[in-house]
Amino acid sequence: MSAVPETPAVPSRPTVTEREARQVAEAAREQDWRKPSFAKELFLGRFRLDLIHPHPLPDDEDVRRGEDFLAKLRDFCETRIDGAAVEREARIPDEVIDGLKELGALGMKIDTKYGGLGLTQVYYNKALALVGSASPAIGALLSAHQSIGVPQPLKIFGTREQKETFLPRCARTDISAFLLTEPDVGSDPARLATTAVPEGDEYVLDGVKLWTTNGVVADLLVVMARVPKSEGHRGGITAFVVEADSEGVTVENRNAFMGLRGLENGVTRFHRVRVPASHRIGEEGQGLKIALTTLNTGRLSLPAMCVGAGKWCLKIAREWSAEREQWGKPVALHEAVGSKIAFIAATTFALEAVVDLSSQMADEDRNDIRIEAALAKLYGSEMAWLMADELVQIRGGRGFETADSLRARGERAVPAEQMLRDLRINRIFEGSTEIMHLLIAREAVDAHLSVAGDLIDPDKSLGDKARAGASAGAFYARWLPKLVAGPGQLPGTYGEFKHGIDLSPHLRYVERTSRKLARSTFYAMSRWQGRMETKQGFLGRIVDIGAELFAMSAACVRAELLRGRGDHGREAYQLADAFCRQARLRVEELFGRLWSNTDDLDRKVVKNVLTGSYAWLEEGVVDPSGDGPWIADATPGPSTRENVRRPIR
Repeated sequence: MSAVPETPAVPSRPTVTEREARQVAEAAREQDWRKPSFAKELFLGRFRLDLIHPHPLPDDEDVRRGEDFLAKLRDFCETRIDGAAVEREARIPDEVIDGLKELGALGMKIDTKYGGLGLTQVYYNKALALVGSASPAIGALLSAHQSIGVPQPLKIFGTREQKETFLPRCARTDISAFLLTEPDVGSDPARLATTAVPEGDEYVLDGVKLWTTNGVVADLLVVMARVPKSEGHRGGITAFVVEADSEGVTVENRNAFMGLRGLENGVTRFHRVRVPASHRIGEEGQGLKIALTTLNTGRLSLPAMCVGAGKWCLKIAREWSAEREQWGKPVALHEAVGSKIAFIAATTFALEAVVDLSSQMADEDRNDIRIEAALAKLYGSEMAWLMADELVQIRGGRGFETADSLRARGERAVPAEQMLRDLRINRIFEGSTEIMHLLIAREAVDAHLSVAGDLIDPDKSLGDKARAGASAGAFYARWLPKLVAGPGQLPGTYGEFKHGIDLSPHLRYVERTSRKLARSTFYAMSRWQGRMETKQGFLGRIVDIGAELFAMSAACVRAELLRGRGDHGREAYQLADAFCRQARLRVEELFGRLWSNTDDLDRKVVKNVLTGSYAWLEEGVVDPSGDGPWIADATPGPSTRENVRRPIR
């Protein structure tokens, strides 16, 4: 290839204000609500039980194909996967990945016409929960490949040619990865520094990507890069499919973590990597929108594996607590331990209800599930971590001891401490808990901002504000009176959920509390107006209340489904009742903390910490940290390090 002129220099890191960063994020989110949303209505004080009950069900053919694959996958997990070896050697054996390819596990979500299995979201999630229980690192590999890697964005936004070119490869042979994060860019993509400069029918990529899950072994990459605005190019953050073996692509490091030790996660550098324009996904500037839309259902894979973790925690807690005796009886019969087991059992039931309901709604595509999926990710990651922590406590010293150590001294090798380490990343993966709070809160108040947003926008004219005021007045005149009373105040409502155990009071509670939640949100917006976005503690509690109400609703609906099918209905009602009673206590605490908290004082303390006012408190210790910058240099340029990419063929 003939030499090409050097790409014009570009700033290594875009400089943006907080407002500009928010505008980029706002432009990327899906603006319209074309379909109903149970969770959106819940935050508005409208309990639309009809959107989730009767529980939606998969087609018989989908069930048959899904169950057939699960049977094959279970046999593979039991005979071919050694989770302890993956943990010990910090690597998934190539022959295991080859076996998964032969099984079709790389193409679970890919349409059969492209060589995939064409499983529904429900059965894809069940498969991830199963394989993740054998090895969380393998579950993460399959999830990153299909939920956020090349298959999902191409399924939604790819051209026919792109699908025909890449999806058959992803279904059987090629592993994919998603590259957005950079050393100095996490949840603030407005500062993305990786560039894609147009040159004829190609783009030239330069930049560094961090925490590239699957990046070390990937064959195909989805890369987010900034296209400079120029004549004929609208520019903006754009998505590309990049061949991992392209000239100029270097995997500079395989990262190591406290958990998921088999994860093939790395640092990838692009230096003058030429990408055909035909490999661009969507239009220029649509990259973040593509990423967010992909995650609407892609996020469900993570809570699915959290369900698997909960099921395993329950199994170990049951078996150990029945075996271990203290003071003359099994430890499970001591209330202090029993309450932990009850929490694990009830929460596992509810979390599976949330994931299955959200997944089936995704398969039906009758509802907009962007909030439901985000709530499932948020709730699943937080509750799974708590369940694993409680299991470690139940196991006592054995919970802190490694499985290899237990095995060496002759006891059952239970990897409880590994489960705790492996699950910790889920509160950070695919949107940290803090970011999920803000993302969900933004969607939850969308109706308010649609009618009253101009009132609190400093850039709007007086005329715009006047029109917004009139629109808001009309909206709230219709909406606010509906928050005063509802079906939740009538004793007989939801009577179809009474079968021996009565779940109807819990659904009435959800209905009443959703109205209370909406009133609290409205009051806060009236009180803080433009400062509402800074009240992240308040917004986080609002979202957590909504998550509990969604989980309660899903648990009750699932219990009724199982009862109607004669499938452990009595036990399901017991678990739903226990979960709802536990959740109601958490909800009441959260409501109390909406207005009685230390948020203002905390802000003052934080300012003093940052100015060094409390530096004296740090005296008396040594810092074992090594030398080096807090954030690694990511200046574009050729790599000076060995390429540690390890394709699996």
